[in-house]
Amino acid sequence: MTTRIHPQAIVENGAEIGVDVEIGAYCVIAATAKVGDRCRLLAGSQVLGHTTLGPDNDLHGGAILGGAPQDRTYHGESTQLVIGARNKIRENVTIHLATTKEDGITRIGDDNLIMGGSHIAHDCKLGNNITIGNNTLLAGHVLVEDGVTISGGTGVHHWCSIGRLAMIGALCRVAMDVPPFLVCEGRPGRVRGLNLVGLRRSGVDGPGLEAVRDAYKILFHTSETREAALQQLEAMDPMTAEVQHLVRYLRRSDLGYRGRYLEGVYRGKVKPDVRDDHEPQVF
Repeated sequence: MTTRIHPQAIVENGAEIGVDVEIGAYCVIAATAKVGDRCRLLAGSQVLGHTTLGPDNDLHGGAILGGAPQDRTYHGESTQLVIGARNKIRENVTIHLATTKEDGITRIGDDNLIMGGSHIAHDCKLGNNITIGNNTLLAGHVLVEDGVTISGGTGVHHWCSIGRLAMIGALCRVAMDVPPFLVCEGRPGRVRGLNLVGLRRSGVDGPGLEAVRDAYKILFHTSETREAALQQLEAMDPMTAEVQHLVRYLRRSDLGYRGRYLEGVYRGKVKPDVRDDHEPQVF
């Protein structure tokens, strides 16, 4: 296995390049960057700053990873962008370094598809198996859990969280946390239904699927108030893992700043909760 670097690519001294890597014409790799084994960087893509790419990532033309944050408080501090394995990052995607407001890392997990023209801002944390449609914009400090689908042209407000296996409709404006397993559409975004297709594809079926369906009905079509619905669900014995995750997510969002749990933590209004296995670690 050999690494192939086009003679018109710029790979600065100090850059760490793995084995069997393909780097196309006019690519730029910064001295502080690390490119994992079998990555494929097509013509015109750039890996800047303290960016670490895991193995088997595809980076398409015009994509720029590790640019400086678009944040007035950033003044050149040494922060990072860390990307996992097997991600497909398409044309003209931009993913920025972190600021120093959290842990100093913008983090992307594994097996994600990020479509053309999308932007992932500083300090975002993305899990695994996420699909992001064309021209989607994630503002700073956004958390996206595993298995989420975000359709094209969506804008997500800073500090928002999008729960596991949620589905965001095209051209949606997301200004509050989106609960797991649900469909969110509109401007502003509102819960419109249950993501049954996503749940089934992830292996949630039978009694587990029926429990989530019943919880959705109680939350959005039966009880008079959110609090009454949550208390009813919390009284269930046993409560499935999916319903427990949904209830916990809603509880935290209700405590947050304007429906954004993470912003409530940042502002000191909410104590950080212990994360479960499905969530990227943030605090």
